[in-house]
Amino acid sequence: MLAALRFLFFALIVRPVVWVALGLNIRYRERLPRKGPAILVANHNSHMDTLALMSLFPLSMLHRLHPVAAADYFLSSKAFGWFARHMIGILPLDRDARERGDDPFAACREPLSRNNILILFPEGTRGEPEQMSTFKKGIAYLAEELPDVPIIPIFLHGFGKVLPKGDWVPVPFFCDVFVGLPLPRAGSPEAFMAALQSRMRMLSAEGQFPRWD
Repeated sequence: MLAALRFLFFALIVRPVVWVALGLNIRYRERLPRKGPAILVANHNSHMDTLALMSLFPLSMLHRLHPVAAADYFLSSKAFGWFARHMIGILPLDRDARERGDDPFAACREPLSRNNILILFPEGTRGEPEQMSTFKKGIAYLAEELPDVPIIPIFLHGFGKVLPKGDWVPVPFFCDVFVGLPLPRAGSPEAFMAALQSRMRMLSAEGQFPRWD
């Protein structure tokens, strides 16, 4: 029943909004993984980021797509938490786990072992429209632990205008998605993060976007 509701939510609401209302332009779509395990890593300006990334895949793969999101935000209320878990399919991330000596990415391993695809936003939270913040190192440690799982960088542009932080009603606006090649393994977390941020800057530069006002 829940799987059918999720399917209908994306088929009848999410995908028409993303593909029709927003005029989505995706470049290098052929670089998207056709199966898991894989991790998509993207910049983050809007709640639409997650829905747009999930809409890039066929509906038949919906059950394998899981955004990793902050538990303290998405599980802040019972109703919102139910919707986030069952309709969007999030994996809750405990942002305070590392301070307690726990692994914040513990919930990611089991879905990857079942050939699922995770969506991660290393900035940790939505930033200002079209301004990319420094990425947090957690993804580097996950990459080090799971060397056989491809990590694919994706640059998003325009979604901060469609649904900026603090707003709940999307505004139609042309958006772009740039899919990068899987990242090579680096020798240290610092080297991996440098490679990731460099790749994201390269994807951003391909769009030759004017400064955001």
